[in-house]
Amino acid sequence: MLRALIFLLPLALTIFAFIDCLNTPEDEVKHLPKVAWVFIILLFWIVGPIVWLAAGKVRSTRGGGRTPSQWQRGRRTTWVAPDDNPDFLKSLKDDNEKDGSKKDESLLDDREADLRRREDEIKRRESGTGPDDQAPPTAS
Repeated sequence: MLRALIFLLPLALTIFAFIDCLNTPEDEVKHLPKVAWVFIILLFWIVGPIVWLAAGKVRSTRGGGRTPSQWQRGRRTTWVAPDDNPDFLKSLKDDNEKDGSKKDESLLDDREADLRRREDEIKRRESGTGPDDQAPPTAS
């Protein structure tokens, strides 16, 4: 088991460094051309990957130069969702004040008319005189 680990660990490191080197843009590679780093990683498969990871490319810190813990503690400068943006919420409120009163009144009138119609229908069912139960008017 230990023999396999001694072989697999440098192999995994070499594969990782090789893929990392291939995915790194040319302008972020330091000291040598990218092709030279690929040959170094593949030919010297224990030392090459370690040298690539230590000095092969430009490494930058996350979050604009801050450490991850500082980035998480800091305030966000951009809005994540529209409902977090106070300007967007204010524009919704302004739009609602302009068009909302007319829409609300017409919606309320429609609902009241529907409610009256349903109440009349229930009253007709209870009294047994629905539109089908009424006798047609006779001519005299």
